[in-house]
Amino acid sequence: MGARGELFTTQVYLDNRCYFFNVKENRTGDVFLQIVESKNRDGGEADRHQIAIFSEDMQKFLQGMEKTLDFIEKDRKAKQKAAREKKAAKEAKYSAGKKVYRTKKNGETKKADDGVKRTGRIHVVSKKPAETPSN
Repeated sequence: MGARGELFTTQVYLDNRCYFFNVKENRTGDVFLQIVESKNRDGGEADRHQIAIFSEDMQKFLQGMEKTLDFIEKDRKAKQKAAREKKAAKEAKYSAGKKVYRTKKNGETKKADDGVKRTGRIHVVSKKPAETPSN
């Protein structure tokens, strides 16, 4: 038996967090899982939070965890599907034919294709003729 009643320990390191999964035994001989989250703070001292799940409750805990993971996976897939459908609808709407832009000239609005691709950013077109470099 290890320090503080530990029978088994494993760690998972993430960006600024570390998770410890400790199997422990208390003084009365009950075995339980202790999950500890250690999160680094700017000041150097770490925030630590822990939960304990006793062996008789482990199956219910795992069933709840599986239901939660299934929900997360279904939600992720539904969001991906909605994003694909939205992108396909947008492409279908805007890619049918030549793009036409509205222009204002002398106070009246008319549709025209001036050959300039609009990206939503400021676009400057020089009206000066291109100069040829002299040797």
